Parts: sequence; C-alpha cells; structure tokens
Amino acid sequence: MRILVVEDDSFLAESVTAFLRQAGYEVTCESSGPGADAALGNGKYDLLILDVGLPGMDGFGVLYRLRKRGQQLPVLVLTARDAVEDRVYGLNLGADDYVVKPLQLQELEARVRALLRRSLVGGERKLSLGPLVLDLAAHQASLDGHTLELAAPGAARPSRRKVGDERASARHMCLARRSRES
Repeated sequence: MRILVVEDDSFLAESVTAFLRQAGYEVTCESSGPGADAALGNGKYDLLILDVGLPGMDGFGVLYRLRKRGQQLPVLVLTARDAVEDRVYGLNLGADDYVVKPLQLQELEARVRALLRRSLVGGERKLSLGPLVLDLAAHQASLDGHTLELAAPGAARPSRRKVGDERASARHMCLARRSRES
C-alpha cells in the first residue's frame, strides 16, 4: 500500500515515514502544499496523511484540490490545529479522519489500517502482484491478461489434484489388486 505523508516538520515527517515503512508500507514524503498537490496529481496513492500548516498552500487547500479532481483516496489530517471549527472544516472538505498532534505512532498505524481497510471495501479496487490482478469490485482475477475462472463461495469446485496424485492413485490400485490376488 502506498502512502503519501505531507508534513513540513522534518523530524516528525522522518519519524512517521520510518515507522510506516517498518510496518510494511511504501511511503513517499512531501513537505509543502504545492509539492503534495503535484505528487497527488502525478502519482497513485492508497492513503494521504496531511498536515494543515504547510508552506505554499495549506493542507485544506491541498484537500480541496484533491476532492475537486475527483480523487477519493482516504485522507487522514494530522495537525496541531485543535479547534472544533478546524476539525469540522477539514472533515466537511472531505477528510476521512482528523487527528490532533501529538499522537502515539501506534495509534497512527491503527488509524491507517482502519482507513485502508475501509477503502478496500468500497469502490472499484484492483490489487496487483506481478502478473496477477484481482479486481475486487468485479470479482474477477487475471493472470498475464488472461481471465481466471473463479468459483463462488459454496459452489462446486473441480477437484484439484496435486502433483504426484496420479502416481499415488496408481500405487493404491496396484496394492489393492495384489491384496485381492493373495
């Protein structure tokens, strides 16, 4: 999962980035509003962690432009602005979560997991692993561009033999024949 962290405090940005990378996420970091806006326009991310107090364009401006472009990725606002008006404004602009600094990194990771989990449930989502693509919305999978046949849960499935099953069956038949002959 790819996460864009937008934070102008270099110590906090490095801490959050290192922590999320250690947790297994692919993380990119930007330190300004215009940099974040450009990254969001050019890259594909699964989650945005966004500070509000940014140079060049504040986080609310980045969020506004993101939603105006129709991008629906989950947004977690992480900021020192703790006024109720700011929280309401950020959520009304389209933030999915609003967290006031300081916070524990374990809580941040839990919130990240929750937002990513919810984002996988709704909307058209495709997961890729090399040549394998799983389209969660269409309930289809493909390998090297060729559609794979998938069975619905509970549906009858063709028997799957493991390599060597034929030899095991042949051995079993020979042993059965020998026992009948003796």
